Amino acid sequence: MRNSSVLIALIAGTVCFVAGFSFANYLNRSELSSLKGENERLKSTQDSESGQLNLSNEEIDAKIAEAEQNSGNFAFQKSLGLGLYRYGAIKQDKAIIERALPVLVRAHGLDANDYDVIVGLGNSYYDIGYFGKDNSGFERSREFYNKALAKRPDDIEVRTDLGLTYFLQDPPDYQAAIAEFEKSLVINPKHEKTLSFAALAMKNQNKDAAKYVNVLRSVNPNSPTLRELESGQPGPPPVAQ
Repeated sequence: MRNSSVLIALIAGTVCFVAGFSFANYLNRSELSSLKGENERLKSTQDSESGQLNLSNEEIDAKIAEAEQNSGNFAFQKSLGLGLYRYGAIKQDKAIIERALPVLVRAHGLDANDYDVIVGLGNSYYDIGYFGKDNSGFERSREFYNKALAKRPDDIEVRTDLGLTYFLQDPPDYQAAIAEFEKSLVINPKHEKTLSFAALAMKNQNKDAAKYVNVLRSVNPNSPTLRELESGQPGPPPVAQ
C-alpha cells in the first residue's frame, strides 16, 4: 500500500518537512488570525510536495505497538519518534505530536545524550504548547532546549526557539525572549529569524527596535516583518532556511 511505503520513508527520516521543526519554529504565532490563511497555504504546499502524505490511525497504531515491542531498540525509537513528531507538525495535529512523545521519551531513556532526541523532545513540547495554547508545553520545551544548549551553546536555531517560548507564552515575557535572541545574534548578527522576532518583541514593549530593524533591512529588505513594523499591519511570517 502507498501509505505503508510512506510510513517506512517517514521512519527512515526521508520525508520532506518544513525546515525539520514544523511551522511552529518559523511562524509569528502572536498574529494567529492573520496567519491562518498562510498556514493553510503552507500546509497545502507541503501536502502537495509530499504526495498527499496521509497516514491512518491504524498505521500509526501499528508502528507505535512495534516500538513498544522493541522497547530496547534505540534506533527504532528515535526514528519513529522524530518521524511521527514531524508528521504531526506538518499536519498541525497536536494529538499526533502527543503520540510521538512516549516514543521520544523512551529513546531519551535509552540514550540521554542523543542530541537529536533532546531537540526533538524540546520541539514536541514547544508545538504542544503552541497548538494547545498551553504554557506548560513551553515550560517543558525549555527543559530540553537548555539541555541541548548545554551541549551545543552555538546552536542558533535552538537558542532562538528557546527565546520564542517566552515570546509566545501567555502573557509573553519579552525581556526573557530578547535576552535569548541577543545570545543568538552574538552567534550570527544577521540571522533573519532572530532579528525578526527581536524587532517584534521590542515593538510589543513600545521600545525602539531600530538596532534590529536596520540590520534586518540589510539582510532582507523584503522581510515581511519590516512591512508589519512599518505599516502596523501583520504580514506573512518570516521563514528561515
